[in-house]
Amino acid sequence: MGEEVKLHGTWASPFSCRVIWALKLKGIPYEYIEEDLSNKSSQLLQHNPVHKKIPVLVHGGKAICESMIILEYVEEMWPQNPLLPTDPYERADARFWIKFAEEKGPAMWMVYRTSGEEQEKAVKDTLEMLRAIEAHGLVDKKYFGGDKIGIVDIAFGQIAQWLGIIENIVGVKLLEAHKFPRLHAWIKNFKEVPIIKENLPDRDEMMVVYKRFREMLLTRLKSERILKEIRILVQG
Repeated sequence: MGEEVKLHGTWASPFSCRVIWALKLKGIPYEYIEEDLSNKSSQLLQHNPVHKKIPVLVHGGKAICESMIILEYVEEMWPQNPLLPTDPYERADARFWIKFAEEKGPAMWMVYRTSGEEQEKAVKDTLEMLRAIEAHGLVDKKYFGGDKIGIVDIAFGQIAQWLGIIENIVGVKLLEAHKFPRLHAWIKNFKEVPIIKENLPDRDEMMVVYKRFREMLLTRLKSERILKEIRILVQG
């Protein structure tokens, strides 16, 4: 239990933040290693040779990859301050929403990464996700598990901060207060938890980073379309 814990992550990543929040909520000391994704460290590549991405938790020299898998490991290894409910039904319900977050959450990032028809579809998919959460995930509850923050809240944490960044950069409004009052109340409650509040990346700094990434993505997409058109011309 006393073995060294290290976390390889990137400050602006919601997936790194998931792990930071869980470790902090459980009171587990760890060493944080900030990764430059344009020049990944040899340690990161060694610990995650398959996907070569963050976050990676290293505990006693053993590496665990993928944010939600890391959270499951953290929950099992350090049972204090539990993030999963003990009741079997409630635990099954939590796992349902975790799976939902993992399957549907990428839609909001497709809004950020795409344009045109592809982006329109991503907007539609994101709104469907938000409607499902509003109607079925937060009925008469402060957090997804009740009165206490838990693993499902962490799984959906990207909605609390990163979705607003995406909306501002892309210029679309998805999470309108009058349409999603429960989600707006949840975001307020989630961000008022001291550990969450103290470990949320700065919004203005994230705006700068994500705006630059968006410009780079669109430039690359435009170049790829031009290359595709050229290939059609020369091969036709």
